[in-house]
Amino acid sequence: MKSTLRSTPLLMILPSLLLAVLIIGYPVLDLGWTSMQEVSRFGKLMGFSGLKNFSEVFADPLFYASLGRTVIWTVVVVGGTLVISLPVAIMLNDDFYGRSVARVIIMLPWAISLTMTAVLWRWSLNGRAGLINATLMDLHIISEPVEWLATASLAFTVEILVGILVSIPFTTTIFLGGLSSLPQDSYEAAAVDGARPLEMFRHITLPLMKPFINIAIVLNVIYVFNSLPIIWVMTEGGPANGTDILVTYLYKLAFRFGQLGKASAISLIMFGVLFVFTIAYVFLVMRQESDNLAEEQVLNDA
Repeated sequence: MKSTLRSTPLLMILPSLLLAVLIIGYPVLDLGWTSMQEVSRFGKLMGFSGLKNFSEVFADPLFYASLGRTVIWTVVVVGGTLVISLPVAIMLNDDFYGRSVARVIIMLPWAISLTMTAVLWRWSLNGRAGLINATLMDLHIISEPVEWLATASLAFTVEILVGILVSIPFTTTIFLGGLSSLPQDSYEAAAVDGARPLEMFRHITLPLMKPFINIAIVLNVIYVFNSLPIIWVMTEGGPANGTDILVTYLYKLAFRFGQLGKASAISLIMFGVLFVFTIAYVFLVMRQESDNLAEEQVLNDA
């Protein structure tokens, strides 16, 4: 009887689990098989080539340059998004006149296609007829137009800022959900004890928000790591491949140069990187939580 009760939850989620394995597992297996084939530019498998595609990828300096920029892109965009979104969510969680309108304004960019947002920013950053240059010149901040997307370093910096901007609505939504579920008695007790807002944020809000911050980190890393529209629409990885990240490098190999075997190998590498990151991060979080519980147990026993 007990064994039946224990297996009931597993049996209930088994159909969904099998469906998820089918939906995710089959494409990954097919991708792995394709990455070990000689593939024509039209997608026809020409014959088994073993690890040739992987060796060509690892011998390509553009791969390592794109990988480095991918790490910078992901870390800075996700970090910047978290740093900005949490204070924004705390402000929107307070009760003030016009809060509903403010929430709608913050969430509105989320409803717009990421590609359309990138098109709008590319037009705004145009060196000759862009809105940004016109505004800055009207305010006498700059004396002549700036070619924002003409050099790789400046273009990549601008794309990172745009990436942070478009990621804020989603992350703010996660944090708002977390803040609305926090117990208010802790804040009331802290206020009675004379705690200041910064102290309450540090000792109450941050510890209680850790599960939601962890969710935001994992989801944003996966989302930003694979994000194609911003960089592709604004610069197509240029100038001179100077803003390429792995996903734009992969896109060029597959659809511009017809090297589908190498593109499949890079896709598999990207999947492996994200899989390892997710498992490692979840493991570290679970370990930290178990350590915290052990410390609390020791303090309670003392």
